[in-house]
Amino acid sequence: MKKIKIGIVGYGNLGRGVEKAIQQSPDMELMAVLTRRNPDALKIDTPDALKFNIADALSLKGKVDVMMLCGGSATDIPKQGPEFAENFITVDSFDTHAKIPEYFDKMNEISKRANLISVISAGWDPGLFSMNRVLAKAILPYGSGCTFWGKGVSQGHSDAVRRIDGVEKAVQYTIPIEEAAEKARKGGSETLSTRDKHLRECFVVAKEGADKAEIENKIKTMPDYFSDYDTVVHFISEDEFYANHTKMPHGGFVIRSGEMNHNRQTIEFSLKLDSNPEFTANVLVAFARAAYRYYEEGRTGALTVLDIPLTYLSSEPDEALRKEI
Repeated sequence: MKKIKIGIVGYGNLGRGVEKAIQQSPDMELMAVLTRRNPDALKIDTPDALKFNIADALSLKGKVDVMMLCGGSATDIPKQGPEFAENFITVDSFDTHAKIPEYFDKMNEISKRANLISVISAGWDPGLFSMNRVLAKAILPYGSGCTFWGKGVSQGHSDAVRRIDGVEKAVQYTIPIEEAAEKARKGGSETLSTRDKHLRECFVVAKEGADKAEIENKIKTMPDYFSDYDTVVHFISEDEFYANHTKMPHGGFVIRSGEMNHNRQTIEFSLKLDSNPEFTANVLVAFARAAYRYYEEGRTGALTVLDIPLTYLSSEPDEALRKEI
């Protein structure tokens, strides 16, 4: 069986998760890890994989089938996505919801021009939850829907906080407000605002001499991330951070409630994750398989998770899926 050769761009929590997911995928192999750090000093878990600086990525053209972009959505993916899409099939988990249409248009233009495929925003939200929202609304067109995240660590939001000047370490927890979830289950989500549904809680280790008031203000007023939410910021010591805030759980649930002939119907899809990055990595790997299949069929351009049939995600033959699933 020909294996899909994967490259990982960025070897943080998500990149390491992708490596583990590839090891569980019999139809894939890790070809290379690309990093901004010194590649010779990088310790990876796949002995035969190559290690490169991101600046040398073009040397892998024709050797890697799919590049997995594992940087942050705040600054990494918006820059790396268009750059890599010019020469590689790419898959990313870009999760700044408000900017997805703009990012899609840019990636679609570049990928079509390069005769390649790019799959964007392939995490669990955006991603799996997006698929469920479409499915639920199609089945219950007359109703209301609502998505809740957490309690858990948001990688994108934590990364955004860490990039603020004066921040040494940081983690952000998204916390659903239970009263709002119960209202959604009863069909009352149309009156809920963004602020009604979630609380954001940040734990920050500030650099010595940093202006904590300024850091807190920058967090709470950050557009697309915190400005629309009630946000609590705690400044803690590095010891407390390592003792209590190094794990990365997450999860959430999509609810849609509708009524027909005075009968209420409710669809609810949920995730409970011990490791947000490891789960997201598994989603990326499944969509890497789909991206490569699309490319082999001669298709080009950008895709979201809504454009891809479920059978393209699976390593099992269609006949087996029809029989077993």
